[in-house]
Amino acid sequence: MDSTVTKKDLLDSRYLRMAQIWAENSYCQRRQVGAIIVKDKMIISDGYNGTPVGFENVCEDENDHTKAYVLHAEANAITKVAQSNNSSYGATLYVTTSPCIECSKLIIQSGIKRVVFGEYYRITDGVELLKRAGIECIQLECVDGKYIRKEL
Repeated sequence: MDSTVTKKDLLDSRYLRMAQIWAENSYCQRRQVGAIIVKDKMIISDGYNGTPVGFENVCEDENDHTKAYVLHAEANAITKVAQSNNSSYGATLYVTTSPCIECSKLIIQSGIKRVVFGEYYRITDGVELLKRAGIECIQLECVDGKYIRKEL
């Protein structure tokens, strides 16, 4: 990163790297996604895509399609913070892949104010909904091991 990079940019890239590492916990074969929720420079929740508690850790069916009940990383992080004494109001969500439309609805309702993501999901309507709701969306693309902020 160059000299014009701010402390906020550095923190964003570090937290996104942490979400990428957290994605490695996923049992999903097709795509592993990680998410963390940060408020006041503290991680208040985390999640990765996978099956609900008590289900077998198999995300895809015999035809390699994702099972309908698999939870997305964002949904896992948001429901996890809901079970705690923390509030996600005003927080930032770091997620390795941009949110889908369903997760974007949860993000809006949870009071999260910023979303920083790595790559775009193949369907981009989730990001469009977040922007419509006034949530700041930032894409950080990893190029040669460095994060570059992409204009949305």
